[in-house]
Amino acid sequence: MAYAKNKGLALAKGHSAGAESLVSVLETAFRVGITHCTIYAFSIENFNRTQAEVDTLLGLLRDRLKLLAQYNANKLDKQFMSCSVRIIGNKSMIPEDILKDLEEIEESTAKSQTGNILNVCFPYTSRDDITHSIKCNIESILSGDLDSQSISLQSLTDFMYMGRDSPPLDILIRTSGHNRLSDFMLWQANKSCTIEFIDILWPQFKFLQFIFVLFKWSYYKTIQLEAESVPKIKKSTSKSIMLNELPPHPPYVVVGQGENIK
Repeated sequence: MAYAKNKGLALAKGHSAGAESLVSVLETAFRVGITHCTIYAFSIENFNRTQAEVDTLLGLLRDRLKLLAQYNANKLDKQFMSCSVRIIGNKSMIPEDILKDLEEIEESTAKSQTGNILNVCFPYTSRDDITHSIKCNIESILSGDLDSQSISLQSLTDFMYMGRDSPPLDILIRTSGHNRLSDFMLWQANKSCTIEFIDILWPQFKFLQFIFVLFKWSYYKTIQLEAESVPKIKKSTSKSIMLNELPPHPPYVVVGQGENIK
């Protein structure tokens, strides 16, 4: 991890710093009224890392999600952090002991009263997400639940790991100074989504950086909505009229306080 190397820290310390940034971002998001947040916790490609690093990532993720579950259990303890945790991705690739803990966290947070939702993409890639959706569409056709002619952008979206109840993506933030999405939410990051590339590492992404992104997005969104609300002026289709073609003037005219003049 670049942050740990730059700071001369152990790998676990670097990942822990990243987890602290997550808590800070979630706290800010939920406080300002953002109800759906999604994090890229673990890419399928991360399984290619060393076993020690994979084990560290899995254990840290589980521990941090357990902490969020504790916030749900104790409403007096940081109530603004209460949220429903949803594991999004190919669960068949998760080790059984980790998966059991994650499913317990999903179940214990499912009835959060705040309505806040944290989607944890783990393990995930967009290519796998799209492949999963296509397979589900085919299975629905074979089972008779879906007609082949009914396959559409909407049916593909409905069968993504996020599910049909997830709202459209508004902002996608990519930290670390990379101008690429790293196979994350490629389907969801469509023309109505704002993508922000931030030139700092994720553990350094805190309250101020996040608020700046939100202010920038809201500013440009306001301009867009105002522009859309202004009625467009239609081109005139009337023909030019010559002076001698005008109708006769009215018989009486009032000018100021004067008398009627014929």
